[in-house]
Formats: sequence, C-alpha cells, structure tokens
Amino acid sequence: MSERLLCRALLRDNAGRPPVWFMRQAGRYHRHYQRLRSQHEFMQLCKQPQLAAQVTLGPIEDFGFDAAILFSDLLFPLEALGMGLRYAPGPLLDWHLSDRADLARLRGGAERAQQLAFQAEALALLRHRLPEECALIGFVGGPFTLYAYAVAGSHEGFAAGGPAGLHDGLYAGFNERLRELLAANMAMQAEAGADCVAIFDTAAGTLGPRQFAQLAAAPVAEVVRLFRARCPDTPVIYYSRDTGPAHWAALRAADVQCLGVDWRHDLAETLRVQGERWSVQGNIDPQWLLLSAAQLESRLRALFGRLLDEPRALRAGWVCGLGHGVLQQTPEDNVKLVLRVQREMFG
Repeated sequence: MSERLLCRALLRDNAGRPPVWFMRQAGRYHRHYQRLRSQHEFMQLCKQPQLAAQVTLGPIEDFGFDAAILFSDLLFPLEALGMGLRYAPGPLLDWHLSDRADLARLRGGAERAQQLAFQAEALALLRHRLPEECALIGFVGGPFTLYAYAVAGSHEGFAAGGPAGLHDGLYAGFNERLRELLAANMAMQAEAGADCVAIFDTAAGTLGPRQFAQLAAAPVAEVVRLFRARCPDTPVIYYSRDTGPAHWAALRAADVQCLGVDWRHDLAETLRVQGERWSVQGNIDPQWLLLSAAQLESRLRALFGRLLDEPRALRAGWVCGLGHGVLQQTPEDNVKLVLRVQREMFG
C-alpha cells in the first residue's frame, strides 16, 4: 500500500493527519496560473504536457497540498468523439446532439482515447516531478454531465431545458459510444501515474434520486466496470454537487471508493453513516474562503474541532477539502490559512 496520505485515506486506513486537496486548486484565483494564462491560450495549457504539468505543480509548490490534480478539462472526451471543442473564453462545441440521427456523427470506442494522450504525458511528467509523498489525481467527467454538455452546451442550460433525449434513445446511444472511450481514458491516466481517478458529475445533481439511479449511477457503474479490466486496484472518487443520501444509495452498486460531498451536509454525520462503505471527501464551504482571515479561522476551528471530538477511526477515510471548487475571488492567503489550521489541529 502506498504511504501517501491520500492513498491511505481512500482505502479508509489512514491513521495520520487527513490529506488535503481542493477541487480547482490550480485555477484562476492563483497568481501562478494567472501568469501562465497571460502567456498561453487555455487549450495550450491543457494540451501541452509541459504547460499542464507546470499549472498542476503551482499549488503544490506554493501551498503544499497533499495531492495534485491534473490540470485539464472534462470536455475533452467530447472532442475525441468528434464534436469539436474551443474556448471563447468558455467551452463551445462545434455542434450539439439533437436527435438520434446525430449519433452517427460520433466516433466512439476505446481507441479514441489516444486523442487524449496529452493527459497521460502530463501525468507522467508530474509523477516524475512531484514530491514522493504527494499523490496524483486524474479525472474525467461523468456520463450524464458530458451528455448535458453534448446536448445543451452546459449543465446549467440542460437543467433548465429538462432531460431532452433521455427517453427516445439518444442518451443510451450516446453512452454506447462514450463508455469505452471514458474507461480507456481513465485507464490511460492511471497507467501514466495517477494514484486515483475522480469522476466529476456536476449535472447529476439536477436529478431526483430515482432518475439519478438510472441516468447517473448506472452509467458510472458501467464505465468503472470497464475501467477495472485494466486497472483493478486504482481507487475512484465520485463527486456530484447537490446530491444526498437518497442519491448515494444508488452508487453502492458501483465500484467507487470515495464519495465527494458538498458543503450542505454535516461532515461528521456523513462520515458516521457513509464511512462504512466509502471514504468521504469534503466539505468546507468554498464561500468561507472569501471571509476575513479571522472569520475563516473561527469557522475552520469549529468544524475541525467537532471532528476531533469523534473517535479517531472515523477520520481514517476522510479526505479534507472543499464542497466544490475554489472560487475565482479567493485570496491565496486564505488557502494557506486552511492548510495551516488543518495541519496544526490534526498534527
């Protein structure tokens, strides 16, 4: 077993300080990223492995997180399927799915993962350059979230417009073409050096529990099953904002090791109820990091203090982080403050 804190926590076997990493820890709030972005287009930062590695390393060097997550974008599998992709400045596909006839335009299959080899190259560079004790995370988008973008161009627009195409076979046909590509993408990342792979499924939080089971959890379980053929032991993290216990029950059939939870849930209670099945990642409110340093520290000490009042074994599977990504306006000093207080209190 790896001695990296994140790896031990994902297996619910961490007796030391809980590991810390943040979603979007390499992003627009960070001066390191801003400098690189002023010199390069976003697509260059993602697709040139040296640049992607440089962006990813920034928060490790500046803040000392326990894990690095590949700097990339979850929509690249849609580009590999043949939908095109550009940023102006947000993501724009060349075309969107509107009916079953469009499925013929998608080029699916595991071999299409080679279109994403730049991610594997960046991960290999990172594994070589990261401190040995620092874990490395790869990621993909969840099938339902990728479908939302394929249909509506964003998960917000998809939620407002309703689940178009879900009952006429369009979503099923999309998944038939996506799942082997997505599983191969995950495997390629793991084989290049990622200690674990996260599945980010933001749009799935727009679904009620019954729809979530059918439309989000079942496709994820199938992708992970295919992934396991190549990577039987690599942990998988699943995160979807705006979900809760009624949704998570459907994920028990999936071979997922870690459940990412948002800030709406009591963390100690989630660890008590869900910790027998999963490690749990989260769930500081990202808005807290916009507060004054004194307010932020007070809230952190209260949250961490409640966890310290619980039996130590409850924290063996806890991955400390935010309930969503770092907000663009976040002061860097507040990021440093979270890590300082966490290390001080959990030793």
